[in-house]
Amino acid sequence: MATKQINVQRFNVTTSKPFKDVVAGLESKIGHLDMMAFRKNIIAAQTDSELEKVIQAAPGSSGLMEFTCFDLGEVVRKELGSRAPQSLRLAGNPVIIKQMVRFVPDAGSYAPVTILVDERPDGVHIS
Repeated sequence: MATKQINVQRFNVTTSKPFKDVVAGLESKIGHLDMMAFRKNIIAAQTDSELEKVIQAAPGSSGLMEFTCFDLGEVVRKELGSRAPQSLRLAGNPVIIKQMVRFVPDAGSYAPVTILVDERPDGVHIS
C-alpha cells in the first residue's frame, strides 16, 4: 500500500460566543445553493469559462459556498445525547477544489476549504 503525505494549513479561532451565534454568523456569509439546479448548470457548462461563471455566481460575501455540510455532533449525540458537544463542518468552493485536484489528484479525497465549528470546554473553536 502506498502512502502520500499532503501538508495542509489551518488556522484556529476560539470565541466565547454561543455555538448557534457563530454558526449563524458564518451561514450569513456563505452562499447557499439549490444543489440540484447547481449540478444541472455544472453539467450543462461546455467550457471551463462557462463552469467558472456557474460557480462564481454561487458564493456568498465570503467567497465560499455551502457545497456540503456535515453535522458531526449529530453522530456523537446518538451516543451521548444532549451532553454531546456540537460540531459542524461546512465545506465548499469547487473552483478551489478543482485547482487543487489539477495539481495533486489526491487532494480530492480531502474536503479543502472547510470550516469546522465545534464546542469545547474553553469555548467555540473555529478552524
